[in-house]
Amino acid sequence: MQFQNLKAAILKRLDEGLSETLYYHSARHTRDVLSVCEVRAKQVGLSTEDATLLMTAAVLHDAGFLNTLSNHEMAGGVIAKEILPDYGYDQEQIDQIIGMILATKIPQDPITPLEEIICDADLDYLGRDDFYRIGETLFLELKEQGVVSTEQEWDALQIKFLSHHSYHTDLSIRDREPQKNEHLNKLLEKWR
Repeated sequence: MQFQNLKAAILKRLDEGLSETLYYHSARHTRDVLSVCEVRAKQVGLSTEDATLLMTAAVLHDAGFLNTLSNHEMAGGVIAKEILPDYGYDQEQIDQIIGMILATKIPQDPITPLEEIICDADLDYLGRDDFYRIGETLFLELKEQGVVSTEQEWDALQIKFLSHHSYHTDLSIRDREPQKNEHLNKLLEKWR
């Protein structure tokens, strides 16, 4: 598996090819998810192969946005199927990577431990100090797409999402769930 070459190629495509109105689903987000996956892979002691598969899925998980705004996970799976053989991935590895990409679709429904890690990494910011800064980029993106038009609609959407979201891995439950709940409580207080 030629992960470093793949990573460089995909990040370049994301940097150059994503719509400028994808304020949240940008190459910066992909780099953030990749970084969280790298840390988690070390923390849980993944094998070199599993860590590479996880990081490959992280690099590709939003690549579908290069082609479509709707069902981008499926489009990302298609991209993975097309390009990964050129980087030395076999069919079993590709299937695992596609499974991880598809697992990030909201509402998340991971089955394997690797799917759980990437799902938690994808939404890691919910339980971090940069929640509001990153959330602002998602607000701008959803506003651009006509999903929300006011701050009140955005806050209501966040409250609903945070109320129903659960992390999957023990590490994220320990490290991110408490602060995520604090963010939810602050949003609830804002509208009481």
